[in-house]
Amino acid sequence: MKLDHHNIKEDGRFTVTNFQCGPSLQLLQEKGLYKIIWCTEGQERLTIDGYEIVLKKNQVLFCTPENRVTIPKENDGLMAFIFNREFYCIQHNDSEVSCMGLLFYGSSNAPVIELNKKDQRSFNAMLVLFQEEFATKDHIQGEMLRTLLKRMLITSTRLIKLETNQAALSVKQVELIRKFNILVEQHFKEKHQVADYADLLFKSPKTLSNFFKKHDVNSPLKIINGRIAAEAKRLLLYSDKSAEEISYELGYNEPSHFSKFFKTQVGVSPMAFRKKE
Repeated sequence: MKLDHHNIKEDGRFTVTNFQCGPSLQLLQEKGLYKIIWCTEGQERLTIDGYEIVLKKNQVLFCTPENRVTIPKENDGLMAFIFNREFYCIQHNDSEVSCMGLLFYGSSNAPVIELNKKDQRSFNAMLVLFQEEFATKDHIQGEMLRTLLKRMLITSTRLIKLETNQAALSVKQVELIRKFNILVEQHFKEKHQVADYADLLFKSPKTLSNFFKKHDVNSPLKIINGRIAAEAKRLLLYSDKSAEEISYELGYNEPSHFSKFFKTQVGVSPMAFRKKE
């Protein structure tokens, strides 16, 4: 199955697919696409930015355009919802959905949520609505598909808050975590210290660190370092840039400092990581 919507005027693209055809798998190689991948049956081994994950039945994975995703040609039980920012802009609609910093751009690793029986029924119902809407060819089809996608994102945002112990936090507290994650995504290449982000949030570094610790969230420094390390691994795996070029791109004035950082985070030197993979 591969259901496509393409608004030629705005270049908005939205696809629902089960990856049972070549063109669907090729979508994963295209740039600028957000990917929501739902395992509906069994389990599948996927590779995200060079690391392997096992996506189990009723788990849903959320990937940004920056994530490199590989799925085996022989797969069964996957369903994906793929779109570009021209179809639905995560940043522009963040005030409505609030998924930035949680579902997208909230971690160095692509997040996964688990669906309980109630959530499964909800996702299955949304899939049916998507299929029905694709069968209706009129000038408001795109808007209806966007509305359904927004519903899926809101449902998923609520679930990830529950699974990351953020449901009990106030709106203001969740917003602080989200804003921190978003700022890291925007500035990790030039800002490497907790103090840099504390300034942007009008907090002291100690206040920020204590808040994350109190609410059982990864420390600010761990989040910053994880994002830098994830980008370094991605560049080492999927580009021809040297370790020195990567170090400068990630804001290190001395390649030796970057190599030391990388070995501390990953366990091997940048070049050893590239050769190993």
